[in-house]
Amino acid sequence: MEPQRERAGRHLKKGRKRRRGPNMLVGAAEAMRARWELEESQPEAKKARLSTILFAENCEVTHEQLCELLKYAVLGNSNVSKPSWCQLFHQNQLNNVVVFVLQGMSQLHFYRFYMEFGFLRKAFTHKFRLPPPSSNFLADIIGLQKKQTTGDLSKMVEGSLPSSSSKVSISLQNDPIIQKYGSKKVGLTRCLLTKEEMKTFHFPLQGFPDCENFVPTKCHGSITDNSPLFGLNCEMCLTSKGRELTRISLVAEGGCCVMDELVKPDNKVLDYLTSFSGITKKILNPVTTKLKDVQRQLKALLPPDAVLVGHSLGLDLRALKMIHPYVIDTSLLYVREQGRRFKLKFLAKAILGKDIQCPDRLGHDATEDARTTLELARYFLKYGPKKIAELNLEALASHQELLAAGQGPRNTAEVVQQSNTSVLECLDLMGQKLLFLTREAETSELSSSRNCQTIKCLTNKEVLEQARVEIPLFPFSIVQFSFEPFSYKLTEEMNKRMRSKWTEMSTVYAGPFSKNCNLRAVKRLFKSFGPVRSMSLVLETHQPHLCIQYEVLEAAQLAIESLDGILVESTCIKVQRPVTELTLDSSTLVKELEQDSENRGTIYLSGVNQTFKEHLLQQSNIFLGLEAVILPKDLKSGKQKKYCFLKFKTFGSAQRALNILKGKDWKLKGRHALTPRHLHAWLRGIPPESRRTPGVRVIPPPSEQQALQVLKVDHPKIAAWRWGRKIGKLYHSLSPGTLCLILLPGTKSTHGSFSGLGLMGIKDEEESTTPKICS
Repeated sequence: MEPQRERAGRHLKKGRKRRRGPNMLVGAAEAMRARWELEESQPEAKKARLSTILFAENCEVTHEQLCELLKYAVLGNSNVSKPSWCQLFHQNQLNNVVVFVLQGMSQLHFYRFYMEFGFLRKAFTHKFRLPPPSSNFLADIIGLQKKQTTGDLSKMVEGSLPSSSSKVSISLQNDPIIQKYGSKKVGLTRCLLTKEEMKTFHFPLQGFPDCENFVPTKCHGSITDNSPLFGLNCEMCLTSKGRELTRISLVAEGGCCVMDELVKPDNKVLDYLTSFSGITKKILNPVTTKLKDVQRQLKALLPPDAVLVGHSLGLDLRALKMIHPYVIDTSLLYVREQGRRFKLKFLAKAILGKDIQCPDRLGHDATEDARTTLELARYFLKYGPKKIAELNLEALASHQELLAAGQGPRNTAEVVQQSNTSVLECLDLMGQKLLFLTREAETSELSSSRNCQTIKCLTNKEVLEQARVEIPLFPFSIVQFSFEPFSYKLTEEMNKRMRSKWTEMSTVYAGPFSKNCNLRAVKRLFKSFGPVRSMSLVLETHQPHLCIQYEVLEAAQLAIESLDGILVESTCIKVQRPVTELTLDSSTLVKELEQDSENRGTIYLSGVNQTFKEHLLQQSNIFLGLEAVILPKDLKSGKQKKYCFLKFKTFGSAQRALNILKGKDWKLKGRHALTPRHLHAWLRGIPPESRRTPGVRVIPPPSEQQALQVLKVDHPKIAAWRWGRKIGKLYHSLSPGTLCLILLPGTKSTHGSFSGLGLMGIKDEEESTTPKICS
């Protein structure tokens, strides 16, 4: 039965298309992975980005799987296996990883206060469900083992070093490092060069004749063992006036590069020293930055108690024409016999087990060298002189065969292949630290870890303020905000009412119908808009009405938009939702759901058959920008349902496809999507007893009524609005290429548990254009 009112729409005629091979319809997941791996190898893609579709059938991502992604984000494909549930393209283009944890909130909070979470729902394309949290959520997602002892990390790093049982044995007491520093661990201040040492090794010093025009860094704060370290490395060229600066790199203690500038020399360049610096005339031609610019920038960046770390650092400071009083020179820290010095490349391999200054690369990487000196200083402070002496560096230097690839230190890949490797250990292997910002009241195993810089604050506001300052200095940050959770009783009541709200929004009343109406045809008409959970005849009214409860919100909305006001056997019918306090804002909510980033570019289609996928693939070249096909299945029978979702790269591509698929050649019904995929999985689990009859009024418990009237600062409703906006502002300040995760861990108590929710995205990420199939 068709409505008598003519519905306008575009009907584009389908042309004859080249048929694709049938192998595209077999092994969709395997084919999808193969295409992704092929795309990963393409050189033209320059931005890190995430796949459109998650592999998880129920869209639930375990804490272990989340840890997989975080480790891969740190180390990349060469050292750790790819995450099993999603795809991260071009990991090496990631600049930072930032994880925001909203402790005390769950998936229920997100959808209960959906309107308040405006920024989060619009900014993050990828959303997934999290299982209820354990007693230590952060330790789970970072991969810290419960049985891990405080010495485990030390043993892990020790395992990457050369064996101390060298054929050439020496007395530790005669080792120059022991003779200078003793055998016990030393603090940072003990590693600083004295003024006499700086004079001996020709560091620039104030008042010296050859340093008259040098600029002091103005760092004259009180130095302690907790003062911040900054790795510094400079590249130079040869000019008519001698060596001049061409590049400067500064790395903060967390491992994050805070300054990397090319510099135009003031005088004529005679030799670019490309084999060492990697700098060429072509590279420097467009550069306008001068020495005075980087001097000014460096002075602004360094705190009063900053300690500069470098290898032959005096040469770098002279190239900068700057004076700094607090320095650690790794070429002097790792003391060698007879005043000789170990090369940075040798120390990196022997101490850290890493290769730098590779011969197949043009010149040195200034940032890599700066980071390496920082790692060497941290290693010395962590393990002490005795550990260094036991390595017998002098013997290793005279036995180059021990440095060959097959006999050298165990590489990073061998370490991280262990299943119990944590994100902290991965960061340590990269010479980086994790930043953890939290409130003082919160306890976590993470805060006591050695490779974690923990900053505890009194309030959420203070956590936010610290995050603005500290996040740029660290490659990996976890920022935890803490909110007072609802009581279990109130949460359970909210859960039931939230699910009732979605049920009511997916329900429509239609009528009136004439008593002689062909009800079978009417029911068939309403079923054409999507899967029906139940359909009943309402006889309490003067004329019959129908109550139709759909499985998906899109079907109900499509029925309202298509049938409200049409003539059915000469009777004008009205199609509407039940009017209750839970559906009063349904029109506004539908508009906001359409703007949800996960729904933008996604269309819902009803009336698809078993051959739809084959037909779609045959005609895929007319559906430009198609990224994914989502074909839901019946949970009991496993059969494909008669509706689907198509995801496109842009809203415009989705709109064009919708016009084609609703045309006379395809004869499908459809509209833009309203519900994200993970939400379908959640709503499918609604127990029958939690579904109430549409139209029954639900009165909020007195405790929630009071709470909503008071609107305390940390009440989840106001917190959702306030902190969603604050996190949004912080997100906008992050550098492009930052992988950002927002985690609502869920709640768990003796009374029960509620699932969490994850939101994920890369700032300014480049979306994929590769079609993907997901059943």
